[in-house]
Amino acid sequence: MTLKVMTVYGTRPEAIKVAPVVKALEACPDFESTTVVTGQHREMLDQVNAIFGIVPDHDLDVFAHGQTLNSIMAKVFDRLDPVLVQERPDAVVVQGDTSTVAAASIAAFYRQIPVVHIEAGLRSGDISSPFPEEANRKLTSQVTALHLAPTSTSRDNLVREDIDAATIAVTGNTVIDALLHTVEQQIPFTDARLAEAERSGRSVMLVTTHRRENWGGAMEGVGRALKALAQRYPEQLLVLPAHRNPIVREAVLPYLMGLGNVVVTEPLAYGEFTRLMAASKIVLTDSGGVQEEAPSLGKPVLVMRENTERPEAVDAGTVRLIGTDEQRIVDEVSRLMDDDSHYASMANAVNPYGDGRAAERSVAAMRQLFGLGERIADFA
Repeated sequence: MTLKVMTVYGTRPEAIKVAPVVKALEACPDFESTTVVTGQHREMLDQVNAIFGIVPDHDLDVFAHGQTLNSIMAKVFDRLDPVLVQERPDAVVVQGDTSTVAAASIAAFYRQIPVVHIEAGLRSGDISSPFPEEANRKLTSQVTALHLAPTSTSRDNLVREDIDAATIAVTGNTVIDALLHTVEQQIPFTDARLAEAERSGRSVMLVTTHRRENWGGAMEGVGRALKALAQRYPEQLLVLPAHRNPIVREAVLPYLMGLGNVVVTEPLAYGEFTRLMAASKIVLTDSGGVQEEAPSLGKPVLVMRENTERPEAVDAGTVRLIGTDEQRIVDEVSRLMDDDSHYASMANAVNPYGDGRAAERSVAAMRQLFGLGERIADFA
């Protein structure tokens, strides 16, 4: 008899990281895979599903402009519970740290359904940063039956919180599986400006910024720093896929108006974004997932945050935490631009996040959870 595994996800980063596991579950004869999207992100979520050929079985469609975190959580609780009753899954899989993850894991726990948490054990050590992700991760860990930790550091974080080590598997990060799959597809740019930059071989700095804790004065400082960098390095093309949140756009975009070497795009589809990362010289970001992806492509990453729940690449030297101070952003990017040895030391550092077999390890751990087989060796 096959066991039903329900994967619940709602944002583009979640979709990217669950996709390899969903495909591995579909290929495993022991499991019947069911997918539920909450639609916490809408258009970007659908784009990722299309890349991996995933057609969700249920769509909770919780997205609404300007809604609060409490509203998202309430909608997921209310709309997911009838699906749990209808489908009666043997396990619910969640990924990461969004409001979808926290709500879905607690809803499953209330229905006494085992929770499997992909990317378990990330910790920044500050409950308010990143917000609300750090709290969502910790809440989810309390109700999880199987913790799929991406690294040994994440495993150690869980053990320190008195999580039973027997319930933890170190898998590597599924984002590497997804990235390698997507880069191989060579998905072309639809924006003519990006296609031309790639053809010409022009040096590109990729920038992403959206973090809630940076809203306001810090993000305006990011905008001023980007303007200063564009003026200091006119030969460099600065590309900013602009987050759709108007708070982000109003803080950053006014500083970039009229600069000929700045390209502002709408959020890029995942396939195009991975191509842009591969074509970039430097990545400047406050994103979590980009800290894992870009090092796999040999790109130095400067992170505009005060702390990170992903310290492994910082320790390895391919990621550097620089905060949001305007002058420091300018100084750190300038150092990478002007100092070839410093650039090489970051670009050539070893990526500690995965080897492309995270989904395989994840499904093997799920088989062991149900007494169907043995795990394979942890990712080291």
